[in-house]
Amino acid sequence: MAALSAAMFALRPQLSIATVALVLVIPVVVGVVAGGAAAGAVAVLGGFLVYDVGFIPPYGTLAVGSSQNWVALGVYVVVVVLLGRVTSNLTRAQADARQRQVDAEQLFQMSELLVGGRPLRELLPVVASTLREAFGFEGVVVLLPEGDDLVVAAAAGRPLSSEEVASIRPAGGVRTALSGADGAGGPFSVILQVAGRPVGVLGAVGGWLDPHRAQLLSTFANQTAVALERAALREEALRAQVLEEVDGFRQALLGAVSHDLRTPLATIKASASALRDRAMPLSADDAGELLALIEGQSDRLSRMVSNLLDLSRVRAGALELKREPVSPRALVTDALGLLSPPAGAVVLEGLDGLPAVDVDAGLVSEAVVNLIDNAMRYAPAEAAVRVVGALRESTVSLSVVDRGPGIAEGLAGRLLEGPQTGRGNGPGASGLGLVIARAFVEANGGVIRLEHEPGGGTRATIELGAYEPGGVVATDEEQ
Repeated sequence: MAALSAAMFALRPQLSIATVALVLVIPVVVGVVAGGAAAGAVAVLGGFLVYDVGFIPPYGTLAVGSSQNWVALGVYVVVVVLLGRVTSNLTRAQADARQRQVDAEQLFQMSELLVGGRPLRELLPVVASTLREAFGFEGVVVLLPEGDDLVVAAAAGRPLSSEEVASIRPAGGVRTALSGADGAGGPFSVILQVAGRPVGVLGAVGGWLDPHRAQLLSTFANQTAVALERAALREEALRAQVLEEVDGFRQALLGAVSHDLRTPLATIKASASALRDRAMPLSADDAGELLALIEGQSDRLSRMVSNLLDLSRVRAGALELKREPVSPRALVTDALGLLSPPAGAVVLEGLDGLPAVDVDAGLVSEAVVNLIDNAMRYAPAEAAVRVVGALRESTVSLSVVDRGPGIAEGLAGRLLEGPQTGRGNGPGASGLGLVIARAFVEANGGVIRLEHEPGGGTRATIELGAYEPGGVVATDEEQ
């Protein structure tokens, strides 16, 4: 204003009183826009003094002189006051509009965070940190019910003392409706409720809320309550689904175990009864055959029980693997030693020259046992089961191929998931051996696949990473 006044003083002989009044409106508008109402008031007072003292005769005094000058001075004061007020209101409205836009953007961002479908344990920290950043609180907590009490489920910013947390709880005696009447500091708290049912409490300290911000926080709290309720329901539904699947698997497993136990138990019972029957004398060879049958079926039962125990340990992550480099042929040979199949029932192909694999030999051999035993159940008597080895890049594969009825369409993947019924078109196997094989192979970092064999039958393939790519192991004679 000083520079403007100096320039006008130099031109004062050429300027009329009305022109000066118009020019002196400019500092008032600039003051209101730049500094608000207070700066505008100072500009009005300064303009009045400059106008009266410097441009209304007699110059240099507050005297006005003629009535015409009084009218000019009065009109100037009224105009600049009204103009200052209008400019101030417009500036305030623009600031409010900008703030509302910022609040709307924050609310939209909060809504996007809350509807993202996150699990409850991930959602709670996001709620706390977003609330603190959006409203400028020093510390925020989210309290959720646990039994008959409310416990801190998530927090952000400054840790709250036990006294502050106690004051936030509804039992602490403070109001649960937000308003700006409390001034700065808080603590503030608001109940999170859905359909009138409380699901938690939001609490904050070290901030200030005007009525508009309090309403915004209440809106955010409502959205948070709905998101928490939705996340809790989603987790509850997931738990119910898992329990249902576990229950179904348990029932199928019990049925599969009962099915697989029935045959060896019936064989042992029949053989023992024949040996005990004095009315039907047996030759030494017949008795020896029955005793061998009892021993073989007992070994089968023992192996089945051991497999089930190892399966439970693998699923619980409690089984410690004993890894060592072993040749694929040794794995297959050990499996055949456990099974003792009839001569010519199993043919080995492509096992020579394969690199070793670093696995728990006992588990992988048991997986091969289950695959071969499963294949022998369905292979025709005249068609041998083939065990085929192959190397592709750094992966060693062992495939058990039979010429049985094959697997019903769409059942191959499900057989590896859990006990099923239905191989081919008949009742078939329970699939328990396949489940055990898959668990043992995957525990060693491998994969297992079931495929339809061209020309009929099934190919079950185990794939394991080579221990030493290019390293050739010793070969044995083909069996």
